[in-house]
Amino acid sequence: MGGGPLWSPADRHARLDALRGLAIVWMAVFHFCFDLAHFRLIGANFHADPFWLHQRTGIVSLFLFCAGLGQAVALHAGQGGARFWRRWAQIAGCALLVSAGSALMFPRSWISFGVLHGIALMLIVCRFSAGAGRWLWPLGLAAILLPQFVQHPLFDSRLANWVGLVTRRPVTEDYVPLLPWLGVMWWGLAAGRWLIEHRPGWLGGPLPTAARPLAVLGRWSLSFYMLHQPLLIGALMLWLAVR
Repeated sequence: MGGGPLWSPADRHARLDALRGLAIVWMAVFHFCFDLAHFRLIGANFHADPFWLHQRTGIVSLFLFCAGLGQAVALHAGQGGARFWRRWAQIAGCALLVSAGSALMFPRSWISFGVLHGIALMLIVCRFSAGAGRWLWPLGLAAILLPQFVQHPLFDSRLANWVGLVTRRPVTEDYVPLLPWLGVMWWGLAAGRWLIEHRPGWLGGPLPTAARPLAVLGRWSLSFYMLHQPLLIGALMLWLAVR
């Protein structure tokens, strides 16, 4: 293989897109069940039942790992600062919309630092720490473990709980703080850099026909994320109104 870049910025990475699409589908199913519980159509405790808590952890982990993989691909393709900040602004803007929408629906537990807020901050950290190379693996482990050993009431307020070193989980519908979740994105970034160097076909190889819809969905992950809950909740409210 020649010495040029493995991908151009315009290339798609079907397997990465499909993995992101899988996370989207998993999230949509999870949120639909959450909505059913919110409208008391099923009996489920999403804030205490380990079955649902573990699923949430898995979904967020997959999302952030994919975000790290995507950053590795973008950096390898030579993504410029303007393009990075344009995409970052889209994510940050959507995060603000999520906060506003959740404040209307859940005024006592609105989302001040959820998954999009976390991704926006972590993308900046990953962008400027990508040069750490192999150190990303131990850095990621340290980020994951630190909240298990360091907590302080100073971080319990809404102004500071984004750090993650809280003594108690805040009352909110979504909470994805910098720590420990930055560790997962760092691992995704480290894994992506390794794959690009050693196994480039794993990210951009051909997909089975059945998996291609997941790749399409993965390319529109942000749009799907922003639209799926209003549509699900609206459909359930309509169904309840006409039932």
